[in-house]
Amino acid sequence: MLIKAVNGKSPIFGDDCYIAENATIVGDVVMGDQCSVWFNAVIRGDVNFIKMGNKVNIQDGAILHCTYQKYPTIIGNNVSVGHNAIVHGCTIHDNVLIGMGAIIMDNCVVESNTIIAAGAIVTQNTYVESGTIYAGIPAKKIKDISQELISGEIYRIANNYVMYSGWFKP
Repeated sequence: MLIKAVNGKSPIFGDDCYIAENATIVGDVVMGDQCSVWFNAVIRGDVNFIKMGNKVNIQDGAILHCTYQKYPTIIGNNVSVGHNAIVHGCTIHDNVLIGMGAIIMDNCVVESNTIIAAGAIVTQNTYVESGTIYAGIPAKKIKDISQELISGEIYRIANNYVMYSGWFKP
């Protein structure tokens, strides 16, 4: 793993986190407890800060970055960032599933209990309301989310990644 200070700021990790051997985490990054950063993921807090809550998983190949002097990246609790997704200079609240290959651009806000579908592109300045599913290019609301999806997908995936990370810890 590459963990590196930038401009005097080093990543800070919570308790019981897993970082894959080839993940990259640099700069002003603060991670909560029970987080995982998977293979080839990049979390780059060089031009602004990145703050993540508890039980956040950054899956293989995903990228978290921010915007110089404008937009940090803030992620709440129980958030899954799918394989090869890009989360850039935005705010993601609690209990969110960001699908594989999705892109969330600068100054977006994704409220709690939300799914961003695989391959969706959430364009700059978009506000994603709580309890919805957004999909498409550009991403639009396709429906309200059911309680079954919140517990069956959002919570399940966040909890599974805590379990998976345990398989890789010594």
